[in-house]
Amino acid sequence: MARMLGAQMFFETLLHQGVDIIFGLPGGYVLKVYDVMTGYEDRIKHVLARHEQAATHMADGYARVSGKPGVVLCTSGPAATNTVTGIATAQMDSSAIVVFTGQVPTLYLGSDAFQEADHIGITMPCTKHNYLVRKTVDLPKTMLEAFHIASTGRPGPVLVDMPKDVLIGEDELKIPKQISLRGYKPNLKGNSGQIKKAVDLLLKAERPVIFCGGGVICANATKDLKKFVKKLKIPVCCTLMGLGAYPADDPLYVNFLGMHGSYAANMTIHESDLVVSIGARFDDRATGGRFDEFAPNAEIIHIDIDPATIDKNIHVHCPIVGDAKIVLNQLMDALPAKIKLDRKQWLSQIKEWDEKHPLLPNQNDHRIKTTYTIDLLSKLADDDAIIVSDVGQHQMWLAQFYKFKHPRTWINSGGLGTMGFSLPAAMGAKFAAPNRQVISVCGDGSFQMNFQELATAVENDMDLKIIVFNNGFHGMVRQWQTMFFDSNYSASKFGVLPDFVKLAESFGATGLKAEKPDELESTLKEGLSTDGVVLIEIVVDHEEMVYPMISPGGAMNDMILQPVDVA
Repeated sequence: MARMLGAQMFFETLLHQGVDIIFGLPGGYVLKVYDVMTGYEDRIKHVLARHEQAATHMADGYARVSGKPGVVLCTSGPAATNTVTGIATAQMDSSAIVVFTGQVPTLYLGSDAFQEADHIGITMPCTKHNYLVRKTVDLPKTMLEAFHIASTGRPGPVLVDMPKDVLIGEDELKIPKQISLRGYKPNLKGNSGQIKKAVDLLLKAERPVIFCGGGVICANATKDLKKFVKKLKIPVCCTLMGLGAYPADDPLYVNFLGMHGSYAANMTIHESDLVVSIGARFDDRATGGRFDEFAPNAEIIHIDIDPATIDKNIHVHCPIVGDAKIVLNQLMDALPAKIKLDRKQWLSQIKEWDEKHPLLPNQNDHRIKTTYTIDLLSKLADDDAIIVSDVGQHQMWLAQFYKFKHPRTWINSGGLGTMGFSLPAAMGAKFAAPNRQVISVCGDGSFQMNFQELATAVENDMDLKIIVFNNGFHGMVRQWQTMFFDSNYSASKFGVLPDFVKLAESFGATGLKAEKPDELESTLKEGLSTDGVVLIEIVVDHEEMVYPMISPGGAMNDMILQPVDVA
């Protein structure tokens, strides 16, 4: 067998894995990879990001929309450390990415060589696994293991560190036919005894609710969930990561739950007698953080592929470790063919909660309200549009007011809350779904953290829409300062902001702006229908706040509700 460079093995293995796009930046220790890349450009597209963090978010957005691992390539030291925020984001949100970093030659490891950093030690806490490759011949096998680990079980990021001598070295290309790792065998099928116990709980429950998380989407189990829900007539509440797993226009859909979830959704969870959690991890933002008072009268079924999430925050009565799609089908098979159910009283109670404190968009004649804008956007955007949020108030309002009907149409940094995520992640989403409408929604603060990627978007002739809500503040910080710090707006107001329209135009994009309520709809319609990269700046009311809000450390029924006199 002919010998080849490690850098060539890198691309041959990517092709074997079915990879056709990578996101990255060149640098010293991976220059041989970039040198070799010119021979593969017709089969693997390389997207030149302007920052390694952004490249990692691009790979993340690509992975969440495509269902395939996203790939990052960068050099060592500061380039690798720049990826850490993106890696931690992917880890918290169970997104499959594989990050390939250059490294100093193995001879120099530990010598404090130029641009050396301990990539393995730095990323160990925020990766699913990581590797340091020491021999050229081991590179293909290590890469395939990385893809296998990233994309199976609970998806997550894997880092592969590649010293320079491994990349410039020569050896025979040996690509394993299959990957089998001792000690890593994700459990896909639920225990039969636990399935039976879950069925018994389901059949006796009078006030059941489904607590739906992002794991349903990861498992491609949305259709299976819908069949399960229809058979048992169980209302569905979704976590932030679970939005789109169940259609928002379905009668059994209650709403988004958690810290800024709807009154009806949070009360449904609190007053239920059975919570069926599917692919959710019971984090503090979904439960309110008062774990000891979560659903106090309910028994809890917890379905998750990651055994580490079971009993981590909430004690559960019926744990089922397995793939959501497989377990839902197991439950369906175990249920009686005919079930007599009377949910009228329970569903009527939920409707009463919804009518008592509905989620309503706000608008007046003076200042544009973000809630009204998002409600309007939900009506104007394509039915299968992909909405990529940044972090802050607009993220919560999107979760409340945008009607997500399909999986993989809602992309956001839910666990880590990474500002600067939206624009690059939206670009990754667009590469994954080039024929779909993709809309990046940002605040003025979050947009400034990665706006350099406008250059990458324009360079790649992307048809991408970007909405920037300009309220002159870090909005969520201002909200907390208003509510809990006696309106002491310390360091939350921007003294200087760019002219966002001119900024967009300076990169070769189209810039539009709406400052008054009567300009909003026409500006949105123009922006969404204009080809290319379009930035739509919307100047909004800085005093608008997100309600409801669970009191910090409170139970799910302990909500701060919108003041009656808010215009």
